[in-house]
Amino acid sequence: MDNNPERFQDRATSGQSVTAPGWAVIGIFLLLLVAGLAYARAFLMPVVLAVLLQLVFSPVRRRFERLGLSPGLSAMLIVGTLLFAGGAGVASLAVPVGKWVERAPMIGWEFRQKMEEIRGATEGVRKAAEQIDKLASGEDVTEKDPEVQRVQVEESGSALTLVMSVPAVVAQVVFTLILLFFLLSSGDMFYEKIVFVMPTFKDKRRAIRIAHDIERKLSRYLLTITTINAVLGVAIGFAMWWFGMPSPALFAILAFLLNFIPYIGSLFGVSLSFVVGVVSLDHFGEAIVPAFAYLALTSIEGQFVTPYFVGRNLRLNTVVVFVSVTFFAWLWSVVGMLVATPLLVAVRTFCEHIPALEGLGHFLSARGAESQTQSDAEQDS
Repeated sequence: MDNNPERFQDRATSGQSVTAPGWAVIGIFLLLLVAGLAYARAFLMPVVLAVLLQLVFSPVRRRFERLGLSPGLSAMLIVGTLLFAGGAGVASLAVPVGKWVERAPMIGWEFRQKMEEIRGATEGVRKAAEQIDKLASGEDVTEKDPEVQRVQVEESGSALTLVMSVPAVVAQVVFTLILLFFLLSSGDMFYEKIVFVMPTFKDKRRAIRIAHDIERKLSRYLLTITTINAVLGVAIGFAMWWFGMPSPALFAILAFLLNFIPYIGSLFGVSLSFVVGVVSLDHFGEAIVPAFAYLALTSIEGQFVTPYFVGRNLRLNTVVVFVSVTFFAWLWSVVGMLVATPLLVAVRTFCEHIPALEGLGHFLSARGAESQTQSDAEQDS
């Protein structure tokens, strides 16, 4: 063992092997962070969701306070409205969703049967070619064909799994709403704490500016997206009714909810409309039309409507959004897909005010958003 202090000092001053251990420590930290987020998902999911909702509804609480309401009463009104809206939505969806869940095994079998019928023509040609090959090779083509269809409808475990997961989901929803109530009823206490711990006046002002900017952009983003999704849901519900699809109101509500998940939600909605169309409608051509209508409406929304109303300074890098949604879907399931984009908006807003993170902010932003960010920074300065 080398205990020579001069040799150790020479190695330290020469800078050898300083960069490699630094990157190794960062890599280990990131791996432990991801593992910790996955391990504590049951606790972190409602906490992150409650904090995001608090940032979104803080401007609403301040408006209530300007009208003379206390923070506690304002928080009670906001949480009560969310609880009422969520309860009404669940009650309206319970019966149709329950029927579709019960029919899920049969729907899967019917879908496979329809697809087999669609492939019947090409399958007949293939079998004829195989028989010709057997005749040419001298094999007996009169032997029994083992292709015997056997229909067996078994009790699916999906409904039981769904019922068993309800208590855990309800507990997380209750925890989220309670935490949201405490966050809103505390008013601006956390901002006051942040101002108190910051060492200089410049840091205090920057911290408050970051917090208010995140609130403003998240509120604007989610309000705009919610309005667009509501209009999109009505349009898709009307299209499903026009093409004779069952439960068009359910399709409208699902389209509204699924469109909060970028890209993946749209793909899931198109696939679902195609499967239901194949099972419910008579001809394959009729089954394709609702799926194409769903795809066309979501494409118009994603390519033209949302970019126009959201604004350039809130648009994000599409590749980063897709990777973030898939990563959080793997990490936190459905809740992760819902919070992925708001988290990116918050991180990008944070990067706009920290010079050391300016490069990361440009990487997260959409093409052409750099000029808008620079102009906003000049106005703030």
